[in-house]
Amino acid sequence: MGVQVSFTVNGEPYTLEVEPRTLLVYALREILDLTGTHVGCDTSSCGACTVIMNGKAVKSCTVLAVQADGAEITTVEGLSKDEGELHPVQKAFKEKHGLQCSFCTPGMLMVTLDIIQSEDDLSEDRVRKLLKGNLCRCTGYQNIVESIMYAKSNA
Repeated sequence: MGVQVSFTVNGEPYTLEVEPRTLLVYALREILDLTGTHVGCDTSSCGACTVIMNGKAVKSCTVLAVQADGAEITTVEGLSKDEGELHPVQKAFKEKHGLQCSFCTPGMLMVTLDIIQSEDDLSEDRVRKLLKGNLCRCTGYQNIVESIMYAKSNA
């Protein structure tokens, strides 16, 4: 038995019929084919599934699609409005080499967007604390932290 949900994703309105237990990450990936949002752990430990929902970073593997009814959602695909033009957060990660294998990158980009929009005064220690819910298995986080600081200074 399906439930109808409506939300806006990357500026586009959608109405979907989902099972009540469908997680937002699977609605995005499997129904809307927005596969930039990654599934890493299904337990909210890694942050690869992070999206912006109603202006705040959320782990979409912990949100039911029905909980997102009426929400405004931005996925990594929605960062770049102009084809080929990188969002300032993407540019910062490129400039400061804040990626390696890139599995965590979509989640890191989305949490970075939340950080630079919600934090006034950032220090390296503060950034590291804010990143605790997003794991990278390839790097020591230094370039990720530098990317976030760079993005904030250029926002």
